[in-house]
Amino acid sequence: MKKTIAITGASGQIGYALTFQLMHVLKEDTIRLHLIDLPNCQNALEALKMEVEDCGFKNLDSVMITTDLAEGFKNVDWALLVGSMPRKEGMERSDLLKLNGAIFKKQGEMINEHARPTVKVLVIGNPCNTNALIASKHAPNIPDEQFFALTMLDQLRAEAQLAIKANIPVSDISDMIIFGNHSATQFPAYPLAEIDGKKATDVINDLEWFKSEFVPTIQKRGATVIKTRGASSAASAANAICETIRCVDHSTGEAFSLGVISNGEYGAHPGLIVSYPCISVNGKITVQDQWPIDDQSKKYLELTFDELKKEHDQVESMGLLGS
Repeated sequence: MKKTIAITGASGQIGYALTFQLMHVLKEDTIRLHLIDLPNCQNALEALKMEVEDCGFKNLDSVMITTDLAEGFKNVDWALLVGSMPRKEGMERSDLLKLNGAIFKKQGEMINEHARPTVKVLVIGNPCNTNALIASKHAPNIPDEQFFALTMLDQLRAEAQLAIKANIPVSDISDMIIFGNHSATQFPAYPLAEIDGKKATDVINDLEWFKSEFVPTIQKRGATVIKTRGASSAASAANAICETIRCVDHSTGEAFSLGVISNGEYGAHPGLIVSYPCISVNGKITVQDQWPIDDQSKKYLELTFDELKKEHDQVESMGLLGS
């Protein structure tokens, strides 16, 4: 299958890692790459294009570099919105929402005008849930159900921590779903997770560990990487993007974490972009809305859903959600 894939912020650390990982993960497809970045990144884009060409990927149809969103989003099947303003020291979250809101408003408008009507839009730039919502509100010709926020990275982090604790391979873990916001309020729903077909809480018989170590570790993992590395996650984020595309485009029958438009499932406010357990059937995403949620989990969900509603209200007050 031929796929045209746009990557914004392509010359940044995530975009750089993503470009090459995509070509390996999607080796069964024929790929047209549209690599997009800011005008001051032109030289880095040209070097990236050279490296892509020098890899001699058999599944590469073409690679285009551009600083023009209209050109970059033209007829794309996937728009991977990586580029965003990073949060700097002394910056309030509301400042970040305002700055990035303007970026994703413009990108939504350009996707609306130039992408295929069937385009799938995956937002990586943070705060990704609310940025995805902003982009969708400015792309009225694209169904809301085709806008996603990346929470697969959180899922993979959670699976890795379970595997380390239980001393088993990650492949033994299933149904490790992230609920809510891609933030420090997210809920890695350990009561639902399974290890080799058994409840994870039975295999790892230590509820205190789940509550006091596992959940905070996943919630703060991104910040921990930044503190340790001096920069945000790059290779692991790129890997999670590729895994998300694989899960969306191929009907595996397995549930995975994805930020999608909410219809009020599990008590979230309708109309927000919320991470849920999702299943893909022929590229169409269905939220698994009947999974059992215990009382303790409901408290976690309430916190993360409330945060998403507050973010929504903030950007709405800034006029970033349109009329």
